Amino acid sequence: MNLSNINPKYYPFIIAIVGAVFFIPNLGNVHLFDWDEINFAESAREMILTGDYWRVQIDFKPFWEKPPLFFWMQVLSMKVFGINEFAARFPNAIIGIITLITLYVIGKKEKNAQFGLLWSLAYFGSLTPHLYFKSGIIDPTFNYFIFLGIYFSYLGLKKRQESRNQKQEIKNAFLAGLFIGLAVLTKGPVGGLIWGLVVVLFWVIYGRFRAIYSAIQIVIFFIACFSVASIWFMNELITNGLWFFKEFLEYQVRLFSTSEAGHGQPFYYHFVVVLIGCFPISVLGFPKLFRILKPSENSATFTLFAYLTFWVVMILFSLTTTKIVHYSSMSYFSLSFFAASFVQSWLKDETKWSRWYVIGTLFIGFLLSLILAAVPYVGMNAEQLIPLIKDKFAAANFKAKVDWSGWEMLIGVCYFVVILWVILSIKKADSVNKKFRIITPLFLATAITLFLYGAFVVPKIERYTQGAAIDFYESKQGQNVAVEVLGFKSYAHLFYFKKPVSQAAVTDTFYVTKIDRYDDYRGDSTLKFIEEKNGFVFLKKQDKK
Repeated sequence: MNLSNINPKYYPFIIAIVGAVFFIPNLGNVHLFDWDEINFAESAREMILTGDYWRVQIDFKPFWEKPPLFFWMQVLSMKVFGINEFAARFPNAIIGIITLITLYVIGKKEKNAQFGLLWSLAYFGSLTPHLYFKSGIIDPTFNYFIFLGIYFSYLGLKKRQESRNQKQEIKNAFLAGLFIGLAVLTKGPVGGLIWGLVVVLFWVIYGRFRAIYSAIQIVIFFIACFSVASIWFMNELITNGLWFFKEFLEYQVRLFSTSEAGHGQPFYYHFVVVLIGCFPISVLGFPKLFRILKPSENSATFTLFAYLTFWVVMILFSLTTTKIVHYSSMSYFSLSFFAASFVQSWLKDETKWSRWYVIGTLFIGFLLSLILAAVPYVGMNAEQLIPLIKDKFAAANFKAKVDWSGWEMLIGVCYFVVILWVILSIKKADSVNKKFRIITPLFLATAITLFLYGAFVVPKIERYTQGAAIDFYESKQGQNVAVEVLGFKSYAHLFYFKKPVSQAAVTDTFYVTKIDRYDDYRGDSTLKFIEEKNGFVFLKKQDKK
């Protein structure tokens, strides 16, 4: 496949179609995963049930951890498609398509159509950047708004230097403020923090503490940002007073200063996650990010903004005590930018695939392919592996009855075959067209692998991790009973039991715990054991004897 031979005017349409083909199908073929996916979908469901679209709730109690913009998007989707997995994930699929088109448009504007295409292709064809657009988490939408806020801040500076056109300055300042306000309205003040750190560092490095924006730009930015964010925050303040902000801000501080929900990891955690999880752009982009920028790059260029964005995100979330995989996902924009820069330089014979690129591509590609192939193998041999697993709950998970055909292993094997073919073909490529025909399959192979894995393997993995519990919750839908969890945190019982806003006196109360927590409740005479299935223990409340 040689995309370089297609007229660039068709690129946005091709990108949109390819994004839709890969992001939208199979969105609903697997249950939402605890915690985040179900957490957010449940908040949207409760908005619909209560008719209260201003207050974010979980279990019909105030939920102050997140603002409501993403939940509003899910509500709209659920109004169209129903309250289900597809609707919960659909907003990010649309954001994914928009993101790819945006990268092309900006890349074309900053460099040329070829670079825009490469940037979009690199983002699309990398592991976690692609995967997150098929999820129901907030971050893809949140990151997109921050990215646009940073881009229009850069554009405002560029236009100010080029033409001193006040109308353009005001327009870009307004758009920067608008998108950062939307980011704050999506996930909270960290959106403004990331933007602020990037701009301040740019001011120090490039501006050398001199004014780089006019007073009117700064005023317009903050008016736009505050106006958008206050759509919800001011309403909360007026309606519910200061207690909400106290809880909201305490949560944000706790998130940065303590290991929230057991997500404490070492400092280098996000670097490892990005290196492995963002393959292949991590291999292609890291060398350019782990060097000092050239004088031509260390100026009022988008390259410097992308460089600073990467390091702000990686260092900021490496310093925080709570570390979760998607916290560093904002770095994907910068990483894909530098990966695309490398590929374009290679196409122009300005750089070569050094030993790092070859070894890195083969090693990480082989590691990922091995994991992809090993998962079905482990599933097919689960009974033999159970005695080797020390974690009682994990060992019980493997007792789930899941049908494996064996061919699922070929997904990982074929993925590595393509990677190996790319590496072996690189030296033979002696023209731009040939190079395009080599590099394109590297990114498409990742997208196709994820598509097939999501369709045929992930649903089977989910049967091990939470299938038995969700089956139980769904079996109680519509009954005048209560369902709760004991000894572990979960939102699945709320969404999949479809807990109503209010219930009359329930006839029975059921509890779900994990087998490694059951000993804490075994002696409780008010809890009657029902059954244990795949690591989950189901109990029923009874009168104390």
